[in-house]
Amino acid sequence: MLYLILNALAPFSWGQSRQSGSGKTKRPNIVFIITDSHRADALGVSGHPFVQTPHLDQLAKTGIRFTNAYVTTAICAVSRASILSGQHQARHKINDFTTSFSEATWQQTYPVMLRKAGYKTAQIGFLGVGKNPPADQFDHWDANIPWMTPDGLHQTDNITRKAVEFLEKQRSDEPFYLALSFHAAHEIDGVNGKPATYLVQERYKNLYRERTMPVPVTASEDHWNSFPDFFRTDQNIGRQRWYGLFSTPELFQENVKNYYRLITGLDEAVGRVVARLKELKLDENTVVVYTSDHGFSLGEHGLMGKWYGFEPSTHVPLIINDLRPSAKKRPLRADQLVLNIDLAPTLLGIAGIPAPREMQGKDLRQLVAGSLPERPHFFYEHTVFKSPALPKVEGIISKDYKYFRYTEHDFESLYDCRNDPHETRDVARDPAYQKQLEKVRSLYVREKVSVE
Repeated sequence: MLYLILNALAPFSWGQSRQSGSGKTKRPNIVFIITDSHRADALGVSGHPFVQTPHLDQLAKTGIRFTNAYVTTAICAVSRASILSGQHQARHKINDFTTSFSEATWQQTYPVMLRKAGYKTAQIGFLGVGKNPPADQFDHWDANIPWMTPDGLHQTDNITRKAVEFLEKQRSDEPFYLALSFHAAHEIDGVNGKPATYLVQERYKNLYRERTMPVPVTASEDHWNSFPDFFRTDQNIGRQRWYGLFSTPELFQENVKNYYRLITGLDEAVGRVVARLKELKLDENTVVVYTSDHGFSLGEHGLMGKWYGFEPSTHVPLIINDLRPSAKKRPLRADQLVLNIDLAPTLLGIAGIPAPREMQGKDLRQLVAGSLPERPHFFYEHTVFKSPALPKVEGIISKDYKYFRYTEHDFESLYDCRNDPHETRDVARDPAYQKQLEKVRSLYVREKVSVE
């Protein structure tokens, strides 16, 4: 379903190149902002009851917000590889934190293709794929930005400052692609047995102080205990990290607040970047994209983090706003099921570059315009680690259900998301769901082959 605030039959126009005064096609600048661990519901515009995200809300209200955007693997390196290549993990083969793209695959990632087409490309913040990222294949590279500088500058603020400096050097007649990659709202993982922590900007440390963070529906021990034995172990990384961040009421309240504090810090960064684009009049030929590499579990199912295919981990924000004055300013909410693998062909399409056939994603402009059929489901996979730390899981996700197969244990789970949106009950062994289970099991077998 597509919901248009204004005329639903009007032509769809965002992201199309326009004619310059000389009659030549003028390719738009692209500012691509990717954060870490921003779950889809952590936006005011998504109906969140208290999180402060006024700049992202405004970006969504004057652009297009995809309400059903998901990642095909909920872990940073694999998801970022899917974003860059437009491919599922089964095809791009990045399944850890050290492997780089093959040369053939890298040459068909969208930043390389943009540069070949004449874009000035810039990466500020970590690329997130491979041990030795290709810094020499960007015109501007500034990826190794610490969480905090010796003089106390937070990474979110540091990246924002560097982004503004880059924008101030750009010429309006030369198209650029600027990628801003923030560590927030990721936690700082614990070392030597210490729990993970959050590093929050000083000015936000008291934000939400007077609020009581709501406890998720599935945060009870009953839900954790409903998992099978191979999953329900303290060796499960999601459970290990839960102990350090969420296992007591005090830890839960402080760390959930810190998570939302980082989100508000990101929102401020987006506001500063967009404001500077407008001050420099670069907005007159710029498209801004905002998303995250995966979501984050704030105690749902007794877990912390991402990895598994549950809603908080896989569902992410996705906003695209064509800032150009000539763009039709019709606020748009797209409810189609869209994926991280769709970003590469979409960004190429905005630049007027055909996507290579190896890309498995869809150009979102065509999907929202109705010239491509709506995606009914997608294949989910997370095989980066193995049991007991992270049981390997594959499956099928749609708006109506989630099917997971824990491949090392030949164990199936099925969730009726239409009637059970919080995923409180695994119905795979419920007699009433056996026909549905058989159907989705067959679909899983077919989709597993198709994504390779």
